[in-house]
Amino acid sequence: MNARVLDGEIITSKLDDVRAYDGVRTRRILACMIDYLIIGLLTIPFAILVAVLGLLTFGLGWMLFSVLVPAVAVLYIWNTLGSADQATTGMKLMGIRLDRLDGTRIDGLTAVVHSVLFWAGNVMLTPLVLLVTLFSDRKRTLHDLLLGTVVSRTDR
Repeated sequence: MNARVLDGEIITSKLDDVRAYDGVRTRRILACMIDYLIIGLLTIPFAILVAVLGLLTFGLGWMLFSVLVPAVAVLYIWNTLGSADQATTGMKLMGIRLDRLDGTRIDGLTAVVHSVLFWAGNVMLTPLVLLVTLFSDRKRTLHDLLLGTVVSRTDR
């Protein structure tokens, strides 16, 4: 473990530095809005494809509209948050990334589970999702606590 001294305090890793969490809550909210916009824009070409498929299958293909947005969102999360950057496009723009507390890399499945827990938490516990960040260490949300993850700034 590499330890370094910063302002008289021993820092054992980037995740132990309290400055890595300054403004994370606000950045997460803005990143979420950007990602929702991107998912919405990515859904448009797939919706056109499903519409054409529905015409070719005499309406049977239109049943895919019921799973279109979640499918696009899962593919987006798997390929961005589950990548080597460990951040969605919105997270990159806001300068944050998702890390595991044990130091291992976030894989695609963990990224999708993290997002599904986030969406489920927003549906059932909307205000509590952000309230947990006020009382948890490192401004972690409920789904971060369940999965052993943390969102930190990339610039610190």
